[in-house]
Amino acid sequence: MKAKKIVFYILATVIVALWVAPFMISFFTSFKSMDELMMTRKWWAPPKEWFPSNFVTAWKDANMGRYFMNTFVITIPSVLGALFLSSLSAYALSWYKFKLSKFILMIFVGGMLIPFQMLLIPVYRFSVSIGIYDKFIGVILFHIAFQLGFCTFFLRNFMKTIPSSIFDAAMIDGAGHFTIYSRIVMPLVLPALAALGILEFTWIWNDYLWSLILIQSDKIKPITLGLVNLQGQWVTSWNTMAAGAIIAAVVPLFVFLLFQRYFIEGLTLGSVKG
Repeated sequence: MKAKKIVFYILATVIVALWVAPFMISFFTSFKSMDELMMTRKWWAPPKEWFPSNFVTAWKDANMGRYFMNTFVITIPSVLGALFLSSLSAYALSWYKFKLSKFILMIFVGGMLIPFQMLLIPVYRFSVSIGIYDKFIGVILFHIAFQLGFCTFFLRNFMKTIPSSIFDAAMIDGAGHFTIYSRIVMPLVLPALAALGILEFTWIWNDYLWSLILIQSDKIKPITLGLVNLQGQWVTSWNTMAAGAIIAAVVPLFVFLLFQRYFIEGLTLGSVKG
């Protein structure tokens, strides 16, 4: 057993080191001067002199500040909209008894299996035809629509673990369906909702594909498209590009670290249910 533990910790350390190494290289690069980057090949080494001004350059001169705020404008409504609508649909598919419930659930799950690449041209043409192309609302609506299937499937599995006796008692006391949903179901699935919210925030924040298809104007581009512009304009300024990448990664990392307890609770919520 002791030998197994030693092997386990060695492998775990190697995996963590391989995972963290690119981030650390980018972090050190973002604080180095171009002279140091050109004169040394020790990418993994800390900078001899720290230059936080690289972040100021990326934020102001490379317009990362505007891309940063645009990403918030897209991500927050998309996450809230997806969670709200999916919680309603998951509640209905969990506790409403009607003939097409399983078929509707299959549609939600089946939509998750369609490759996004097959939908690029239809989504583009549809957004242009209804006048939401190159607008915040267009990206937000499509994010909500395409995340709705996974969110509904995820939340329905947790709602099914709630004992039906709770619903029966609430109905006997005269509670309506929306009262049961808002005051009983939602507090019980709050850990699962928090875990799902973290996943959705990370996915939508890091989205590149739908933003590329649905956005053309530079003034509303999110941070992922901004990094591509940064690569084109500052292609030889590796320190500025690394600083921009660090700026883009800070918010998802902060959100995960801040809510990781809820994330773990949400993932393990149904593991002890009978």
